[in-house]
Amino acid sequence: MKKVAFIFPGQGSQSLGMGKDFFENNDIAKEMISNASKRLNINFEELLFQENDNLGKTEFTQPAILLVSSIANAIFKEKCDVIPEFVLGHSLGEFSALVSAGAIDYLDAVELVHRRGLFMNEACAGGGAGMMALVGLADKIVEDICETQRSEGKQVWPANYNMDGQLVLAGIKADLESLVDTFKEAGAKRAIVLDMSVASHCELLTSAVENIRPYLEEYVKDEFSPIISNVTAEVYSTKDEAIDLLTSQLTNPVKYKQSIIANAEKVDTFIEFGNGIVLKGLNRKICKGTPTLNVSDFASLEKVLGELND
Repeated sequence: MKKVAFIFPGQGSQSLGMGKDFFENNDIAKEMISNASKRLNINFEELLFQENDNLGKTEFTQPAILLVSSIANAIFKEKCDVIPEFVLGHSLGEFSALVSAGAIDYLDAVELVHRRGLFMNEACAGGGAGMMALVGLADKIVEDICETQRSEGKQVWPANYNMDGQLVLAGIKADLESLVDTFKEAGAKRAIVLDMSVASHCELLTSAVENIRPYLEEYVKDEFSPIISNVTAEVYSTKDEAIDLLTSQLTNPVKYKQSIIANAEKVDTFIEFGNGIVLKGLNRKICKGTPTLNVSDFASLEKVLGELND
């Protein structure tokens, strides 16, 4: 059997109808969606499968993505007993990884990330927060520009290290907008301020750190299978580590690229669980020699099972 790692996407991977194939054809999916709806008093069938204005709101987006990823992973585990060398998630996806690793029950995780979204909104409310996607610049150039701009009073930070030449910034939207030309003059192919009102993984979320800590202390189990931290790109497997790292994750950048590079040699294959192929696309650029498969519906699940048995 191949050595595999399970990986889980974060916010931005959502789309209307995600998880519908599983829901319509599998009792595990039906039960998990029903239980999550009761836990949060949110109708996840409507949220996931019917036109609505909530799926793009972070307090709804986060539990929806986690739930669909957890369903995909649960159905896979029912059909295949492969044990991953480690699990890894991108931002929000680290909480899906916690579920997969046995660190937290999926219903506790659904509530946890719903509250995480609310706390993130509260931290950024009225502050003009935003994010920017940069393409075509080396990390060091971006880091140096951000550091210089912070010394001059602007609030901008690297937030997501996705792959070489693709970095997302967070901070005050007006400050980010004022730097579009600066980044383009430095060689950026694209510098796009995103349509977001939350600034993830930066110091603007400091107030959310202590708000989420009690829920981590209540819900995370003492020990679990290895998870790669977004903050350090290293393995952790205990409750104390999880609390420190998952609170730090709110205000520190996601080192997705670094995590894949540091750990790719441990496995033969990555398997992405959840909607779309965002991480599969990134991995093609980060580690071309290690394939990434994806499980987002029954067709892709059968394909993965076939690949693993070859």
